[in-house]
This record gives sequence, structure tokens and C-alpha cells, in this order.
Amino acid sequence: MTELRQLPFDRGDALEISPAFGELRAEQPIAKVRTRTGDEAWLVTGYDEIRQVFADDRFGRSHPTPESAPRLSKSVLLGGPNGDYAGEAAAHQGMRRLLAPAFSARRMRNLSDRIGCIVGDLLDRMTEKGPPLDLHEEFSVPLPIQVICELLGVPYEDRDRFRAWADTMSDLEDAESAAAAQAEMRAYSYSIVQAKRDDPGEDVYSDLAASDLPEDEIARMAGGLLFAGHETTVNQIDYGVLLFLRNPAQRDALLRDPSLVPAAVEEIMRVAAPSEHGILRYAREDAEVGGVTVRAGDAVMLATVAANRDERAYPEPDRFDITRDGTEPHVGFGYAAHYCLGASLARVELEAVFGSLFQRFPTLRLAVPYERLTLRADRITGGLAEVPVAW
Repeated sequence: MTELRQLPFDRGDALEISPAFGELRAEQPIAKVRTRTGDEAWLVTGYDEIRQVFADDRFGRSHPTPESAPRLSKSVLLGGPNGDYAGEAAAHQGMRRLLAPAFSARRMRNLSDRIGCIVGDLLDRMTEKGPPLDLHEEFSVPLPIQVICELLGVPYEDRDRFRAWADTMSDLEDAESAAAAQAEMRAYSYSIVQAKRDDPGEDVYSDLAASDLPEDEIARMAGGLLFAGHETTVNQIDYGVLLFLRNPAQRDALLRDPSLVPAAVEEIMRVAAPSEHGILRYAREDAEVGGVTVRAGDAVMLATVAANRDERAYPEPDRFDITRDGTEPHVGFGYAAHYCLGASLARVELEAVFGSLFQRFPTLRLAVPYERLTLRADRITGGLAEVPVAW
């Protein structure tokens, strides 16, 4: 019997994904692997196969016996089953009905001027401080935090508290501390929602306060929105900057033609891979994917970073090219009913960043050798510990 490949795969370069993903896809776009916890799971690396699973309601986040379900990792966020098995579909639909208007593309575009002002203020502060500085701490982190605070209705002065909880929640090894931080995040965000019932505003937490969802579901959603609303965008900013710094011809093209900004954002979302952890799904019944039968209860890891580099979908998939034309849309935001509600917000933020950053600092460069950048391999969201820059 062939020994299963062991996750996580070795990764030598911050901007590349492990070659093992491509090797496996060449053999079989969906293949059995052994996870960090020693369990077996199906790893999906093919573009078409991942879209199939995303769109198939026979796959979900929950499991009928969560205590014994196979896991990807010890992560409290995406490592194992999530939600009530019987009520998952109804809860998912209710959540999207409630939040879709708040995160609509039109509402996010209306925020673009405000986001542009925040970006401008942060770039002004960078100018005042002068080089060298840590772009991660001075720009990539504060932008999404300020935006999500204003959108949700969370006090910005509390950012250090919930930022610390978010960091601990994403720990891949210390499940006990991560669970405690998650509980604190939920309690904190739920207390804000409760206060909105007496003093509502024009924000998402006020929408939650006015909903008729069960209280535990409101608490879960409030905490999840605060975490997801800033953590992933931080990484996309860092990685987008790094992709341009490592591909100066693409940066120069962007400077010559600002109309390329939206396409550049999509290419960043396709190529950037802050984490290789993947998205977990469980088969609710037997289903065929990519020519193999996935049995009910099996764990399925959707490696979106691998699917976004599937040569069957993208010519020269490992090349960062903001002028790509006619290629398939990436799956960095998911697909179908599981397309990320925050996609429009992320796009508006990233377009504001890459429409301004290099115009303000055309000579921006890394202040340390690229090889010295530190990957945060112990966190589910991955990313970089710091991005020292000068100009």
C-alpha cells in the first residue's frame, strides 16, 4: 500500500507554494493525504474539482460525530467540524440573507472614498516617520482594522485587545489558548451587539442586534466577522507589495497605467499564498469528485492556493502578471454559495492600496534581504511577521 503524503508540505519560498501540490495534481487532482493530526483526508488541488466541491451541497463544514471526525489541524477556526450538522444549511442561508446587504458591492463602493482617506492618512504617517519602517505594522495592519471597526461598529481604541485575541485564535498548535481567545473575542463582540439594541447605528453589528437569530449564533457571527474582516486582508496587502517588489516590471506597468489596478488586485488574490492550510469540508453523503468516490464523513481539504495555480486553468500559472486576459476567475474568495461575503470589501481596500502606495513611494524596496523575511507557519492565516521597507 502506498504511503500517504504528509501535511504540511515543505515550503522554501514565501511567494511560492510547495511543489508537492503540483506533483499531486499531475497524478490526481483529488488524492488522499495524512493531515497534521495524523488523520486521513482528501486533498483537492484541481481548479475544476475545487469549484465542484464548493458548489455541491453534499459537502459542508459540520460532521454528524464531531468528536471523532478527522481533522486538518488543532486549529479552533478551520481545523475540524464547525456548526450544527442538522441545521447547517439553514444557518448558512440565514447568515447570508442577513449580511449580504451590508457587504453588497454597491455599499462597499460607497465606502471607497472613506477607505481612500484612511489609506492617504497612513501613507502620510509613513512619510513623516521616514524609512526604514515595518510596512506590516505601520500600514498593512492598521488599514483593515480601522475599516472593519467602522463597518461593524467596533471601537477603534479597542484594536490592541481584539488584535491580540485574533493572533492567539489562529494558533495551529495550542488549541486551549486559541479556544480561550476565541471565547473572549465572541464575548467582547457580542457585548457590543447587545449595546446596539439600545443605541443602534449605521453598522453591521446594529443589523445583528436587530435580527431574530439565536443569541449563540449572533455571538459566533459577531466574533467571526471581527476576526475575518481584517486578518486575511492584512496578509493580502503584505503579499501584494512583496509580489510587486519581486516583479519590478509589473510594478512599473502599474505605475504607467493605473487602470490596471483592479486586474492587479485579482492577480494578487490568485497568486498570493500566505497560508497553505486549506479549507475543510466534510462529505454529507457519498459523492464522486475527479473520478474518485468520497465517502460520507470523509474530510476534504480544498487547497485553493493550488487550484489558483492549476495549469489547466491558467497559462504559466506561477507567473505574476497583472495584464492577464481571458483566464478563469480565481477561487481565492471561494465559489458559488460559498463565495466570500467580504470579497467586495477586500477588493475596495486592495484597490485603494495598490492605486496609491507605489504612486506615493515609487522607489519602495525591501530594507532586508528577501530571504530573511519570516513566514508565520504556526498560524492558520500564515503571512509574514514583518515587512521592513525603505524608499
